Amino acid sequence: MAGSEINRFAEMETFVQVIECGGLSAAARQRQVTPSSVSKLLARLEARLGVRLLNRSTRQLQLTPEGRGFYENSVRLLADLREVEGEASSGRSPVGRVRVNTSASFGLHVLAPLLADFLELYPAVSLDLVHSDALVDLLEQQIDVAIRAGPLTDSQLVARKLGQTRGIIVASPAYLARCGTPQVPGDLARHHLLGFDYARALPGWRLGAEGQGSVVQPNGRVQASDGEALRHLALHGVGLAQLAAFTIADDLTAGRLVPVLESFNQAPVESFYALYVGQGGHLPSRVRVFIDFLVQRVPLSFSLGDHWSALPPDA
Repeated sequence: MAGSEINRFAEMETFVQVIECGGLSAAARQRQVTPSSVSKLLARLEARLGVRLLNRSTRQLQLTPEGRGFYENSVRLLADLREVEGEASSGRSPVGRVRVNTSASFGLHVLAPLLADFLELYPAVSLDLVHSDALVDLLEQQIDVAIRAGPLTDSQLVARKLGQTRGIIVASPAYLARCGTPQVPGDLARHHLLGFDYARALPGWRLGAEGQGSVVQPNGRVQASDGEALRHLALHGVGLAQLAAFTIADDLTAGRLVPVLESFNQAPVESFYALYVGQGGHLPSRVRVFIDFLVQRVPLSFSLGDHWSALPPDA
């Protein structure tokens, strides 16, 4: 088994060198072997994987879609291997770049206030923040850590719970003065409801009382692709929006937004997780320390009156 694993890394390394050197001959010179041995190795690799990685001609090499994915993942794995070896040989502190995917709301309201402390603790670690409310493929987008809310569906990902929150229906005082304040869920039919322009895991606004409930779809004239955009639309009086409590804590305190129909609100508690690819494998120290930092420093609550009280991450 050990020999097989060594050969696999050698195959990856050779394949990456062929791409980065622009040809078999250049890669062969770098590895101090013959071009024919490199060609045979690539053929053996393609046969083992059962896919064509490169389209070869006398003048150029062109990656196939499968080859592009294999190249990007190989670069990542080889970098992780070098980090493991470096840590083992020198005991050095975490170093390298961590690519983080999260929603704009979480990035602005939760991560941004904490990052100065993290960067001071780990001066050799840098961060690449990718904001998106849509789900992304961690391997395809080369994401080290994704922060997501709601039920988990990908069994290949490892999850660390950060906390939990729930949605609150809010509007600006200006909007309520202009359009009136809804008193019961049925009043929403006469209001502008701001919603997301893509399907979500928790569709609609759940409202009711005394065990009775219904789901209201916010299919208003204005939709947005992320929660932070909805927050700004609500602040500017465009309509009502249901937003995560942690994103509007300051707005509620300052009176820029006002809770609406809170006694009818049956929005479920949503848990937030730090997700990463790592089932049974090594987690680079740069990624591990970032996730540990989040678990220690990102307590979210879902209470209207106590938006930031600490909750045990495993609650």
